[in-house]
Amino acid sequence: MTEKTIPLLPCRTELLQSVVDFYAALGFETTHLQKSPYAYAVVERGAVEIQLYGLKDYDPSTSHASCYVLTEDVDGLYAVFRSGLKARYGRIPTRGLPRIGPLKDMSYGVRQFLATDPTGNTIRVGQTIDNDSPEDPADATPKDAFARALHMADLFADSKQDFPGAARIIDRVLNLKDEQPTPLQRLRLLVLRGDLAQRLGDAEGARGWLEAAETVQLTAGEEALARDALARLEELRG
Repeated sequence: MTEKTIPLLPCRTELLQSVVDFYAALGFETTHLQKSPYAYAVVERGAVEIQLYGLKDYDPSTSHASCYVLTEDVDGLYAVFRSGLKARYGRIPTRGLPRIGPLKDMSYGVRQFLATDPTGNTIRVGQTIDNDSPEDPADATPKDAFARALHMADLFADSKQDFPGAARIIDRVLNLKDEQPTPLQRLRLLVLRGDLAQRLGDAEGARGWLEAAETVQLTAGEEALARDALARLEELRG
């Protein structure tokens, strides 16, 4: 017998249609939609099925609901999702609701991104990092101050959506006097700090952090490891 787990995610009742439209932009098919006697919808994309139920007083800004989707092609899905969102909204939403976060290698062994629908549900899409994938060993098992800071700031920013908390972590570690990050770590810290400033609405601060990131000199090998940070830098500067 084959079992299947189907996540049931909450949705503010009057936002149900906009949530369904969001998943349609990601390539999901709406296989069920009802508004009475209660709001309920089912969206499917291949083997992935998500069911959404309406709650009249649900507050999207305080939502912690999420589910994890494992894939063998996270880069491909990321490109498809971004393209669909741009076609739907006329831009790629990176702040507020809905939004899609950056694609990056996490220190705990997955390459992932987060997409959050209009009612605050976060879909984490990840792929286990192959042994022969380019990966910074310091980030794989955070030990020094800067690797730990990157690890924690990523968690605060992408998992908790605690942008001020993530910014404080980076500010503190960049002000260390007795230790200095590697160029690769500095680039990642500066890009993430600029990203956070943008998400916090600090355009001037973001410009300064990102300009500082552009001055970091990397070797060819470091550039390969920094591919996600460099892509994010280009996107944020654009």
